[in-house]
Amino acid sequence: MSARQGGLRALPGFVGTGDPADVAVLIVTFNSECEVPGLIDSLRQEARDQSIRVVVADNSQTPLTMQALSNHQDVVAFSTGANLGYAGAINAARKRAGVAGNYLILNPDLRVKPGAVAALRKRMESTGAGVVVPQLLDEDGSTYRSLRREPTLFRALGDALMGSRLRKRPGWLSEMDHDAGSYRRPHRVDWATGAALLIRSDVAEAVGDWDERFFLYSEETDYMRRVRSMGFAVWYEPLAVMVHSRGGSGSSPGLEALMGANRIRYVQKFHRTGYARAFRAAVVFSALLRVPLPGRWRIFALVANPSRWGELPRATAHPSLNVQPTDVPYGAVIIPAHNEAAVLGRTLDALKVPLDSGRVEVIVACNGCTDGTAEVARSVSGVRVIQLLEASKVAALNAGDCAATRWPRLYLDADIELPAEALCATLDALSADDGVLCARPAFCYQTEGASWLVRAYYRARNRLPQASASMWGAGIYGLSHKGHQRLERFPMVTADDCFIDRLFGADEKSIVACRPVIVRTPRSAKALLSTLKRIYRGNSELTEGRAAGSGHTARQLAASVRGPASASDALVYGVFALAGRLASGPRREWERDESSRTAREES
Repeated sequence: MSARQGGLRALPGFVGTGDPADVAVLIVTFNSECEVPGLIDSLRQEARDQSIRVVVADNSQTPLTMQALSNHQDVVAFSTGANLGYAGAINAARKRAGVAGNYLILNPDLRVKPGAVAALRKRMESTGAGVVVPQLLDEDGSTYRSLRREPTLFRALGDALMGSRLRKRPGWLSEMDHDAGSYRRPHRVDWATGAALLIRSDVAEAVGDWDERFFLYSEETDYMRRVRSMGFAVWYEPLAVMVHSRGGSGSSPGLEALMGANRIRYVQKFHRTGYARAFRAAVVFSALLRVPLPGRWRIFALVANPSRWGELPRATAHPSLNVQPTDVPYGAVIIPAHNEAAVLGRTLDALKVPLDSGRVEVIVACNGCTDGTAEVARSVSGVRVIQLLEASKVAALNAGDCAATRWPRLYLDADIELPAEALCATLDALSADDGVLCARPAFCYQTEGASWLVRAYYRARNRLPQASASMWGAGIYGLSHKGHQRLERFPMVTADDCFIDRLFGADEKSIVACRPVIVRTPRSAKALLSTLKRIYRGNSELTEGRAAGSGHTARQLAASVRGPASASDALVYGVFALAGRLASGPRREWERDESSRTAREES
């Protein structure tokens, strides 16, 4: 029985499972420890005039998201014990949601603007809609194009040929609704992205579970089609506003291929064989047209061959919520360190499980150290320490290679804490028989405590496609034995990560989807400029003084602008980039950012 059906009413605020709620919020998390607390905080202000129950289904293998929620005792949070996918976790959350008038499904990387939940409920009550979706904004304040039309053959062909170009083309040639006017008025829609949607509880009971055959992507298309087929409408409400950081919206060739495969599966479910075959041809044609783009060949190969769809991401059980020593692959971690006593202890603490396994060599190459770096490294059991008189990262990398005996190898900056899960996933990617030659784990920037100029710079940098597809910038990269043979020895360059990135083609390297490495940014504009001077000097060395890729970066930066806020960020990025290039003369002293290291000592 729902609260709507029983006429029950609870007092405003967060309520437990024993009380009826106006709205049960269902949140699916996956390594969302950084995002979900902010969503919970934004929901508390919505509970001032309505009763809300928050249910979190955590698909993560690590306990970090559950730990982040431990301070919210009035939130129903549970681990699913597997990565069930979006549909599976929604079904699990709804089973624990208790009595409620409506279900509100939210991505963990959303922030709910004041009055949004009430606006959704008001639209539902005035129209009798079965589902209502809000207006989604990107972080810069621009409207995210979240509204969609029912997939058809002609729309698939239009999107294949024109993509995001010619946005004013007829609706029968585009699945996405690009019309700005559509986002300013309430109206019926076919469906919308599943990041946020309010569902009447009686409609949810009538429609049934979400189809778990769609592990990720097209599950909301399927669900809202079933809502419409039962005679209920889907409405869009622009007065309900939520900000979508898309921090949890990762991407990889496997996920991109899964999106295409699930579009085909969706049409196969609801259409006859001939139509489904034509639609599949359109989706494969779209992937073929994009093969010249970096990394797109693998996507095409997967989408075009249904016999390989078993390789795509799917529901998997977690053997354990913690990495055990027996789970760790063989390999080596080489850490060049120059006067890193203040931070090296934390870096080595994160490697405790790999060290305990006996399967991973950890080598700290102290170069030109005048502090206690070597002593810190020797205090950790299992770490091998080598010392060089010269303060040279390249010399330390080569010395570490000479000392190491195992493959693959990860090259880790001394101030980067590498989660055991990320280490295992990256070594696995490099160890596979048909694996890549070069890889790194995903990473995210931590700008807490940084000035607004620094935060603006990194917001703009996050919007550049090259920032999320390159080996540089994470403080870690790895090489397989075969990949290292292309290198032999590290050359005398400042930007070793940029050098490595340029050695390999898009199909030879990979960003591993896993728990991200946290990269702490400089805190001040002065510290950021010092960092950029070193970066651009290193890039100049690799290109013999020419400005490498500046035009391409400028075009990407211009394309990233979606509104006044992102334009401001892009301007800040451009000013810093220009200043860094102009100041990147010969090195006169050891250069690195000390502000983030100081922040870590204080924390």
